[in-house]
Formats: sequence, C-alpha cells, structure tokens
Amino acid sequence: MVIAYLRVSTSKQHLANQQDEILRFARMRNLEINRWVTEVVSGRKHQKERKLGRLLARLREGDTLIVTELSRLSRTLTEIMSIMGQCLKKKIVLYSTKDGYAFDDSINSKVLCFAFGLVAEIERNLISMRTREALALRRAEGVRLGRHKGSCTKLRILTDHREEILRMLQDGDTIAKICLHYGVSRDTFDKFRKKYESVDKALRHRTERRKKAVVHG
Repeated sequence: MVIAYLRVSTSKQHLANQQDEILRFARMRNLEINRWVTEVVSGRKHQKERKLGRLLARLREGDTLIVTELSRLSRTLTEIMSIMGQCLKKKIVLYSTKDGYAFDDSINSKVLCFAFGLVAEIERNLISMRTREALALRRAEGVRLGRHKGSCTKLRILTDHREEILRMLQDGDTIAKICLHYGVSRDTFDKFRKKYESVDKALRHRTERRKKAVVHG
C-alpha cells in the first residue's frame, strides 16, 4: 500500500501544493496513491497525538509512505529520527519527494536519514532566527506588522486557482472535495462563488443537469 501524508501547522496554510508535489512524484515513479492522510497540526506535537502516529502503527512491511519533506513528519530532529527508525525497523519505504530520495533498510539510507534530519533541523533554526531578526528590524523602523484589515488569504487561494476550480466543477467534483483540496472552509467557498459569476453559473448549471437526470431517470 502507498500512503501520502500531508501536514500543515495552521488552517491559514493549505495542502494543495503538497498534494500536487506528491502526485507529480508518484507519476514519475509509476506509483499509485492508495490513501491520503491529511491533518492541520503543529509538527512539534508528538506523533502519538497526531494522525501520523496511528498511521505509522498500521503500516506493514512493504508499505510505502510519501511526504514532501522530512519536516512534515516532525519539527524536531529527535522525533524525525524516531520515525525513521520505526520505518526502517518495519521495512517501510519512505519517500521525501523534494529530495528525490528513498529511505529504506540500506546502510546508505540510514546515513542519509540522519544527514537529512540534521540539515532540516539546522535550516529551520536558521529560518526562525532570520525571521525574528527581520521582524525586530521592521518594528524598529516603525513598520506595522500583521495582515491588513480586509485581506482574505484563503479567498485569494481560490481566486488564484479559479480556472482549475471551474474545471473541477465541470468534471463533477463536489464542493466538499474542492474545499479539502485547497484547505478552505465552505463559508470561504460561498464567498468565492458570490464573487465570481462564472463559478456560480457552473454550479447552477450542474444542479440543473442533475435535476433533469433524476426526472428522466
């Protein structure tokens, strides 16, 4: 079985980029994703308190787990190495798509597991440090931080993918599926629908077709 694991830290982020990355990787490797596991939770939360913990417990020898990067598994080096150890022990292949590496039971993979985990930890620390320094500098310069009133990040996500959403609607995808794909709420989608007549028209047209199908069925 091939399982894809997607994680974001907050509802302000969305999962579509991770999903697209994994789908491209799977196509290149001729892999078929049998199951998608997604969650919105901090990577600092222990795996046993996340869906990831239950997923790892169910995985069996020969299964494959795909993530876009090791930091999706955890935000701490210690836990990354623990998860790697579980996968190696159970002979589960772990793919990290952005690196293009497969982590299995070979000695090379064990070395790479440690190296990548270490690099990921160092990189996160550096990014965090640079972010704090940049914010401190902007505050010192009198720049007002935070999102401007009236902005809508999630609505912008749908707006930027309007053509793709129209195709999904024409292909019969449900609103619930679209919301899950882009990590937005139904309320946000309704605002998006009201904003764009083409989307509202596509939904009304689909509803009319379904009603006719029921009548003639």
